[in-house]
Amino acid sequence: MSAMLLSVLSVVVTILVVEGGIGRPRGVPLSRAVLYQPGEGNTFKCLNTVQEFPFEYVNDDYCDCDDGTDEPGTAACPNMKFFCQNKGHVAEDILSSRVNDGYCDCCDGSDEYQQEKIQCTNTCDELGRKRREDLVREKELRETGFNIRKQYVEEGLQNLQTNKALAEELEKSKEQMIGEREDFEVKKTEAESPEKEAKEKHEKAWEAVKAERQAAGDKLKAAQAFQQLDHNRDTFITVDEMLSQSCFDKNKDGSVTVEEIKEYLEDQERSTEDEFLEKIWPNIKEIYKAPVEESETKGDEDMSPPSATHTVNPPSINPDRKQVPPPLEDVTEGGSPDDFEDDDDDDGSEDDDEEDDYNIPAVEDKKAEEEEEEKMPDYDEETKRLIEVADEARRLYDEADKKVKDVESQISNAKKYLEKDFGPENEYAFLYNKCFEYTEREYTYKLCPFDKASQRPKSGGSETNLGLWGHWDGTSDDGYSAQKYEKGQNCWNGPDRSVKILLQCGMENQLLSASEPSRCEYQFEFATPARCTQPTPEEYQMNYDHDEL
Repeated sequence: MSAMLLSVLSVVVTILVVEGGIGRPRGVPLSRAVLYQPGEGNTFKCLNTVQEFPFEYVNDDYCDCDDGTDEPGTAACPNMKFFCQNKGHVAEDILSSRVNDGYCDCCDGSDEYQQEKIQCTNTCDELGRKRREDLVREKELRETGFNIRKQYVEEGLQNLQTNKALAEELEKSKEQMIGEREDFEVKKTEAESPEKEAKEKHEKAWEAVKAERQAAGDKLKAAQAFQQLDHNRDTFITVDEMLSQSCFDKNKDGSVTVEEIKEYLEDQERSTEDEFLEKIWPNIKEIYKAPVEESETKGDEDMSPPSATHTVNPPSINPDRKQVPPPLEDVTEGGSPDDFEDDDDDDGSEDDDEEDDYNIPAVEDKKAEEEEEEKMPDYDEETKRLIEVADEARRLYDEADKKVKDVESQISNAKKYLEKDFGPENEYAFLYNKCFEYTEREYTYKLCPFDKASQRPKSGGSETNLGLWGHWDGTSDDGYSAQKYEKGQNCWNGPDRSVKILLQCGMENQLLSASEPSRCEYQFEFATPARCTQPTPEEYQMNYDHDEL
């Protein structure tokens, strides 16, 4: 009984489909029907092995061939493919394991021919209608994109020729500009030499005056300090007089000792003014502080400073003559503090003379005077003229140098353009120097074709470099289908970031998506008319029979 049932079943599943006068078993496309014709003695030879069986073994729901080719229409050999003819829609192959599994995989239901399990509705006509509409829209999109691409190609070729001609023209102009710059450089050097000499002469004279002023000021401070320390006005400074000054506490123990004072006095008991100026003052001038309390409490007769405190106005600068202010001792030679008279005072009052000569200026006025004294005087007219001549020579040289650098930059940009691979027909050149953005939930991604790719937080923050232009990265038969951007910002404890750009046809240039398939390796999808090729009629015909075995 079982043998009879198996025989009936084999008859059922080995049904030959006849189309175009050619019969073939169930699940076999018309293009491979010739491989499933009965051989001599009504046998079937396995397609990929030397095995041979009676033809009735084909589609008998038992895998006889090692390669499974004897069961194209059943699920016996799971690695085989079952052909869905899907008339009215697109023919397709499905895995044999899906045959008679209770689920309609083919739109015509041919994969579920054991109708006791499931009834399949033929949806091929409806799906075919939608598919044809999609194909029409896709064809129109490609045609529109291809027309734009032709404009890109024309523009790319024109830009290529323009940059080539520009680079050649600029190279010629550059040589002339370099010659002009060299001429201006010679004139600049010639003008700067006398300018430098005159300025150095003026500045050296000013440095000499400042040094003289500093020496005179230091001598004045020393004389004032001597008088302040000479409490009894006997023209000597003694150890006892210096003991009252806390600034001489050398070891900072809170008291000034005789030993400390003698160390400053170089082991002497006392010092004359000359000795003080020459030997003592250099040792104490950095630590000495004037006794303010004493100057506020003493009377006018005790306030009389030494004759050396008479103010000496510094001389004006003459670069051709050394300026030496008169020595302080010459100012007071042959006189004492009481001998000073104010030339502007008519009443000859001795008290007025002393009060006027020793009046201390306000701190602000003194500071202003010091700043004014430290300011270098203007250059003389001849030096100013030399500076103006040199400035003009420098200006002309800088202009010539800028022209050369501008031309070099233009040449560099033109050569960079010429070195870029913008596609077989320069169709991608239109994207050069343009940038496109795509924003998702957290980040905004940016692509500047042939330059770089980056991302930045949508909420704000610094931009992260995902990669710089590297090379085309398409398939072996379509090298311009993808781009690679490399050597981006390094991931912490990981590789440098990189981006692969998958290109597709589109009527406008648009960054469609951004993702990170693996750590620090990103992927963008970018649509552009440059990717659109001219559609052919064959591409948009509904394919009812094909072979993907």
